[in-house]
Amino acid sequence: MKIEFAASAGAAPVLAVLAHEGRSLAGAGVQLDAATGGALSRAMNAGRFTGAKNSTQLVAGVSGCDAATIVITGAGEAGQVDDLALEAAAGAAYHAVKMSGADALAIDVSHLSAEQAARAAFAARLAGYRFLKYRTTLKPEKTPSIQTIRIVAADPKAAQKLYDAEFAPVAEAVEFSRDLVAEPANVLYPEEYARRVKGLEKLGLEVEVIGEKELARLGFRTLLAVGQGSVRDSQVVVMKWNGGAKGAQPLAFVGKGVCFDTGGISIKPAEGMEEMKWDMGGSAAVVGLMHALAGRKARANVVGVIGLVENMPDGAATRPGDVVETLSGQTVEILNTDAEGRLVLADCLWYTQERFKPKFMVDLATLTGAMIISLGLEYAGVFSNSDELAGNIGKAAPKVGENVWRMPIPEIYERHIDSPIADVKNMGNGRAGGSITAALFLQRFTNGVPWAHIDIAPTAWVKDSKNPTVPDGAVGWGVRTLDRMIRDSYEA
Repeated sequence: MKIEFAASAGAAPVLAVLAHEGRSLAGAGVQLDAATGGALSRAMNAGRFTGAKNSTQLVAGVSGCDAATIVITGAGEAGQVDDLALEAAAGAAYHAVKMSGADALAIDVSHLSAEQAARAAFAARLAGYRFLKYRTTLKPEKTPSIQTIRIVAADPKAAQKLYDAEFAPVAEAVEFSRDLVAEPANVLYPEEYARRVKGLEKLGLEVEVIGEKELARLGFRTLLAVGQGSVRDSQVVVMKWNGGAKGAQPLAFVGKGVCFDTGGISIKPAEGMEEMKWDMGGSAAVVGLMHALAGRKARANVVGVIGLVENMPDGAATRPGDVVETLSGQTVEILNTDAEGRLVLADCLWYTQERFKPKFMVDLATLTGAMIISLGLEYAGVFSNSDELAGNIGKAAPKVGENVWRMPIPEIYERHIDSPIADVKNMGNGRAGGSITAALFLQRFTNGVPWAHIDIAPTAWVKDSKNPTVPDGAVGWGVRTLDRMIRDSYEA
């Protein structure tokens, strides 16, 4: 999709203008209503459109306007246009006409700031994302027709500059993350995944790929235990962005990258197993974050570490009851091979804190189905040993429309993961508190470093999105939250 900024809508066949609650037109909508003899007001008053966020009203074929179709798009309460309301308005305008046959949509936000104009472009771009790589027989009428988004701004050059520097890099990163999550596992296996991340060196990232032989030498025994049933080699990828002060402690982010999860010997039911291609959503969030930071030249030192494996059930696979020594030296009794993500993260977390001595660590993982039972499909769970870190995540997430809820990690539950024959077991006692015991397991490998675990099992993939900037499928969840957290709380 082409994004451009202009002082007028030009010849765009579709023009979108903003309106607020109470059917109150804003900006260019007021002048357009007058020019069309009140056509916009009549259209609003004739239907159910009120100007609420994420709502639209189409007005077609009116005299006094060059565009064939006008989209009145709701921006919520009057008085001010907040970031999320503006994003919803731009995204909803795109969705209202994406299948119309028109090739261009102009969104008039000329009454708003250059930063807000750039944000409208960003939102429309995210709304237009589709993963159509493998669709070879789609008829043209079944695909979106809008190819150009023209943002009408008071200062197009200033808006373009802000978009290029601050918004486009984040949009590209979210798209990259979504692409990773959407890819099938026969295409995106650990080695291919590592190659794609290696390609991000063009942005200025330092990328190191650690293969199985070196992982074995280093002692990544639990990570390798997860992948030993697969014909695909496991990998660990380390990404570094050095945008902060020389020698300053880095911020560290760690991602679970199970490229496909059958459950291993503790095999999952066949129904729905195809969804386990996105069990690497946590790693995709970390990669997307690093992509965004490098793209916008963030003023911070940041490390990203992802553990990439396949969990498959062949004759070499780990068995329930096996005991494995972790990189930390602690031993794990593996009672359920489908509780594999925590085994991958255990070694990655220990390696990260030991090698990089970070200011904090945040891990992201599609870790537990229990998280979906706890919070439904709209919230990710945050577990942390640091009030400051958890608070900064909690402040950043709602600013970008991603929901989090802090969960407890009570010491009294530690007994549920104590093993009679090893230092720890990889699951608790039954289903009760499954997300909590998983987080407690991870905490044992943080070595006291400030740490947060974000369980994104509910939010990595969506089937019926109500957010106009998040189409169904891969969300890229976490990229925007963590980028915003770094921007607000940790950049120099």
